Amino acid sequence: MINLVIMSKSLNSIYAVNYDLTEGFLQGVIAIPARRALEKEKIDSLEKLSDYSEKEIMQMHGFGKNTMMKLKNYMKENQVCFKEA
Repeated sequence: MINLVIMSKSLNSIYAVNYDLTEGFLQGVIAIPARRALEKEKIDSLEKLSDYSEKEIMQMHGFGKNTMMKLKNYMKENQVCFKEA
């Protein structure tokens, strides 16, 4: 039993060190291909996302109607919107 506790504590510290905060933007909101497309354009915050129009984002890989709907709902919850085209 003691070995399990020690192993558990050591695993937790490994995960804490290896966790990459940059991968957290929109995680659980939109799919990985769309998140990677945003990352490629260096869009890593809602503030940066609001500098783009909906049309510009829809042209990126991984974005379709469903993903855009999820993204717009998330942005609305956080009082952020796309720039006007």
